[in-house]
Amino acid sequence: MFREEPYEEMNALLSRDRVAVALGVRMLEHSTGRCLLEMTVDDRMLNAYGACHGAVIYALADIAFAVACNSSGVKSVGLSVNIHYRRPVGLGEKLVAEAWEESSGTTTALCRIKVTNGEGKLVATADGLAYRMSRGKYKSE
Repeated sequence: MFREEPYEEMNALLSRDRVAVALGVRMLEHSTGRCLLEMTVDDRMLNAYGACHGAVIYALADIAFAVACNSSGVKSVGLSVNIHYRRPVGLGEKLVAEAWEESSGTTTALCRIKVTNGEGKLVATADGLAYRMSRGKYKSE
């Protein structure tokens, strides 16, 4: 899919993200401006109809957005995210989020995010706009 590069800062960023930790999000691959994350739907993540809550799918997409935008070494924060849900996900299913920077400027970056299930079927797509907070290297704190 894409080449993995060793960015300890992104592994540290993900490990400090309390929502990512609570949801059990795992990094599969990452490179500059890209990442691939996964998680498994458990009973805490279900809505009233027994399907994965849209907020959980959104959270996975948003976490992937954060990793992809910060992996270039410039501290970035989200300005907006627009998500489109395409199919429901049930208990025990795996979700995979792939995010990549489509364009990156000095003050903003546009990310595309695709969430699929364990069979590779499309669950959601999202677009995220990030603000580049600084031109300096991202630092793990």
